[in-house]
Amino acid sequence: MSRAPSVLNSPTLLHATWVGRLEKVDCIVIGAGVVGLAIARALTLAGRETLILERAEAFGTETSSRNSEVIHAGIYYPRDSLMARACVAGRQALYAYARDRGVPCRRLGKLIVAANESEAAMLAGIRARAQDNGVEDIVELSASEARALEPELACVGALLSPSTGIIDSHAYMLALLGDAESGGATLVCRAPVEAARVVADGFHVDVGGADPMRIACATLINAAGLYAPAVARTIAGLSEEHIPRAYFARGHYFTLSGRAPFSRLIYPVPVPGGLGTHLTLDLGGQAKFGPDVEWIDDVSYGVDPARSVGFYAAIRRYWPALPEGALQPGYSGVRPKIAPPGAPGRDFIIQGPRVHGVSGLVNLFGIESPGLTASLALADHVAAILE
Repeated sequence: MSRAPSVLNSPTLLHATWVGRLEKVDCIVIGAGVVGLAIARALTLAGRETLILERAEAFGTETSSRNSEVIHAGIYYPRDSLMARACVAGRQALYAYARDRGVPCRRLGKLIVAANESEAAMLAGIRARAQDNGVEDIVELSASEARALEPELACVGALLSPSTGIIDSHAYMLALLGDAESGGATLVCRAPVEAARVVADGFHVDVGGADPMRIACATLINAAGLYAPAVARTIAGLSEEHIPRAYFARGHYFTLSGRAPFSRLIYPVPVPGGLGTHLTLDLGGQAKFGPDVEWIDDVSYGVDPARSVGFYAAIRRYWPALPEGALQPGYSGVRPKIAPPGAPGRDFIIQGPRVHGVSGLVNLFGIESPGLTASLALADHVAAILE
């Protein structure tokens, strides 16, 4: 799902001339994923000079572009968690932003389906949690009501989430970058941060790549996604006790040959450790299924075709008519976990000076799903910490 880089992102000349003439910049944002770009936009809207440093050759090439592009309602997250609050606020802000900026998105709705009576008994609890999180439009459906919406669906009951949708994540990130650049921000790619240290008036940041350099800044935002804990460990002056260990969970996605007979997203009742193998649609109508999760030691994006066996079994619980041979390997994405396999999931961690004691530094850890949906709200949260 990764897409072609923007023409603004690649020239080494830009990297050398822009950074070479800068002795100091007000703010540095490390990471040009969707959250980093949203933060850079918020900083420039506040009038702050901002430089975005990205280790890859283009923005948004990893977690931000290797997902299902779903705008989540905010249903499953623990009450009062940052995940829940940022998802609900971010979803509302994202729909408005997409409308105002012409970013393609669609409010398709989602069905959460129970395949048997024991799963049906869980629907009321899911609805109650959604309502606790401020998601007020969840509707409980009988099996016949669900099949009236999606005739090929097999279930004994369901929940309808009308506010769930999909978005073109690349167009969204391009709009965020455009807003940030209009405010004076500059994105520099192929610019990995190798080290930083706390100094009297901010930070000195050592940047690698083809033209290594050192940049001074007053404010440093670590939004490096998968690599945020590793980046934090390079900051001399930040205590190790505030840096969580990184874990990587790779989710495999398969796509459907031909069009699916569904107009909404279909999710099973959640399973321990995840949301199960669900059906999502992109804006062109292509159906994709996933994620099938495995824990890995290092970031890599292969998809094993043999994993389709488990996909067929999981999908046929709610779509029995899935044709044999209809699935093909799609893509994979890696989530930046901060809890080990088998442990309860952890909330987003956004640390400012009140936590770690380093003035001008904000670290973001474990920003996985619903990070895309929550991105604008998370950017506002970071801006508030800095204020």
